[in-house]
Amino acid sequence: MLNTNVVDFRDNIYTMLEQTIKYNELCSVSTKDGNVIIMSEADYHSLMETLAIVSDKSLKEKIITGKNTPLTECVAESEVSW
Repeated sequence: MLNTNVVDFRDNIYTMLEQTIKYNELCSVSTKDGNVIIMSEADYHSLMETLAIVSDKSLKEKIITGKNTPLTECVAESEVSW
């Protein structure tokens, strides 16, 4: 995670935003009133999707059941039609 203050962030905004986007590196910017975290749009969408999945009790249970299913009980990939 990049850590900076608001003055350095302002002076290097382009470079820090590029690092955040290209390398999925969070950027923490501290100000006198508190801190802010900057993340890439891709990371944001991934986080929101993860929250949606774990918030859906039914889907969460299906994932846990699938994870605990022995491979011998699973359908072979070649038998799955997409």
